[in-house]
Amino acid sequence: MLPEIKIWLGKKVKVVMDRPLGSKHPDPRFTTIYPINYGYIPGTISEADQEEIDAYVFGPKIALAEFEGVVIAGIKREGDGEIKLIVSAGEDYTIDEIKELTHFQEKYHKSIIYK
Repeated sequence: MLPEIKIWLGKKVKVVMDRPLGSKHPDPRFTTIYPINYGYIPGTISEADQEEIDAYVFGPKIALAEFEGVVIAGIKREGDGEIKLIVSAGEDYTIDEIKELTHFQEKYHKSIIYK
């Protein structure tokens, strides 16, 4: 387990959505429509890109502005070193379910899921 992910597991966090469910990727070169809520954890800094740590929100089937939940896993991207946290209302997901739910974006990266 990577320390930068392990420290988050089981913690309650707030996620602010910058790409809510159903929204288009902000870069016009991409045609991605977000099938889940995606955002960041305010007040954090990622060592990889010096921006807030990103998070996928699992569970809610409506577009959200904010969400409070528990970190159940993390994804580490090999190419850029970024981590993405997986946050839910407490439901657990298998590694295969996490791969499936994040495939829309992670298919462009070589990444490893940690639980």
